[in-house]
Amino acid sequence: MSATSEPGPEPLLFQAVSTPSRSLRPMALVVLAVLCVGWPILGSILFVVLGAWPVVPFLGVESALVLGAVVLHHRWSGRSREVISITPSHLSVRWRDGRRRQGEATLDPYWVRVELSERHGLTLVQRERRVMIGRFLSDEEKADLAQALDQALAAYRRPVFDNPQLRDP
Repeated sequence: MSATSEPGPEPLLFQAVSTPSRSLRPMALVVLAVLCVGWPILGSILFVVLGAWPVVPFLGVESALVLGAVVLHHRWSGRSREVISITPSHLSVRWRDGRRRQGEATLDPYWVRVELSERHGLTLVQRERRVMIGRFLSDEEKADLAQALDQALAAYRRPVFDNPQLRDP
């Protein structure tokens, strides 16, 4: 009987996860829902008393559309993410948007360079291939990510050799 050893997962040298900012916490979303439901009720009473009852249906429709758009955006932003990881064999960029569309790009970390420009935004460039990253980040955060990626790629390209024979006794 021979023992087969399966290789374990590669060590992770660098990983960056970015998600869209979500300014509404769950309690704030509940407060917004109460306001979006409460305003049409109070407004309807006021307009009926004033004799402008034809306005009442529009109040409810507007509020329902606003609340629906906010809830959909909140759900979609919760599903979106981008993961950039560097292992000894590859650099991968995986992204998923709110509509569950996914994509992945795999590059050789030795040949990748990070480019930050106004025209292309933050991109990883390998020969003629460009992979856009940092979709959810502000300009300052993109600059920080570019610097961190540059440092991680420089550390990847600078191997550490440990020869026990050359160590001090």
